[in-house]
Amino acid sequence: MKQLLVFIRKEFYHVFRDRRTLLIMFGIPVAQILLFGFALTSDVKNAEIIISDHAQDINTGQIAGKIKASGYFLVKEANINTNDIEKAFKKGKLKCAVIFPPHFGSDLLHNGKAQVQIIADGADPNTAKTLINYLTAIITDYQHQISPVPALPYSIVPETRMLYNENANGSLNFVPGVLALVLMIVCTALTSVAVVREKELGTMEILLVSPFKPVMVLIAKAIPFLALSIAIFTLILLLSVYVLNVPIKGSLSLLYIESILFIITCLSLGLLISNTTNSQQTALLLSMMGMMMPTLIFTGFMFPLENMPWIFQVISNIVPARWYFLIVKAVMLKGLGFEYVWKETLVLVGMTALLLAIALKNFKTRLS
Repeated sequence: MKQLLVFIRKEFYHVFRDRRTLLIMFGIPVAQILLFGFALTSDVKNAEIIISDHAQDINTGQIAGKIKASGYFLVKEANINTNDIEKAFKKGKLKCAVIFPPHFGSDLLHNGKAQVQIIADGADPNTAKTLINYLTAIITDYQHQISPVPALPYSIVPETRMLYNENANGSLNFVPGVLALVLMIVCTALTSVAVVREKELGTMEILLVSPFKPVMVLIAKAIPFLALSIAIFTLILLLSVYVLNVPIKGSLSLLYIESILFIITCLSLGLLISNTTNSQQTALLLSMMGMMMPTLIFTGFMFPLENMPWIFQVISNIVPARWYFLIVKAVMLKGLGFEYVWKETLVLVGMTALLLAIALKNFKTRLS
């Protein structure tokens, strides 16, 4: 045990002397959580739209006022024709256009109905659908205000509620995903060069002739990164709570235990990569680029897994970040306990044991 502690202390010295490693460990997670937390959002804000009001009556003025007051749009009012609107769309200056025809108020008053045209830029279909839904909801709300009593004897008025996210905070969905992404990439990348660095520096011979067993070498390599990864996780949690306003509704201790388990899984994967490669560049390429795309695609926080073909849904099961993402959402956002995440926990435990066994088996005690 004394030899193990000495070796662990030596590994801590290596980490703290390497400024690039410290920059990767603490600089990248902070930058990613802030960029993803503020930039990644499904909400549409400050969309440039134009309102072409050819009626100029009280009804169109009230609807235009509600659109401006919604806070979703940057409104420009102008009476322009269809050709000019099309030119504005081609130049990329508009996201949407609302056109009120002449006699809008008169048609609404005498005929009981009036038409309004909404044109959106379909080059970005998701944004276009969102803008159309926003504008339709505003117009429908105005219709209910001027005609509160429906013509039909029965009416169904849906009442909606956002469980676990009453304020529709977009960060609540992305922070757990970014947390899984950051830990997956950083922890895997750092440990992926732990063993291969010894090969490149020519110090592997010293390790091989020492009385250390291979499992002790791997443990000593992983423990410093485990401690620093826990510090990174704590830093990300603080940024999420106090900067991005993401609450922790569940047990903080359970969240830490599950996160430590996921960190160990990532460290095991990094050790496996380090044992099977011969250069730090190859190890970093496999750990960072090779892990980033699967984590982004198959975790579920950016692209719904239910919409993917079944073969991709099956592949997502072997991505550790997917199971950790489900755990963080359940514990952090929904306030659920261990009885709701034990299956995902068991999957991570199995992955960790398998990766450690393969890494230990591939640890070469002889240099070629």
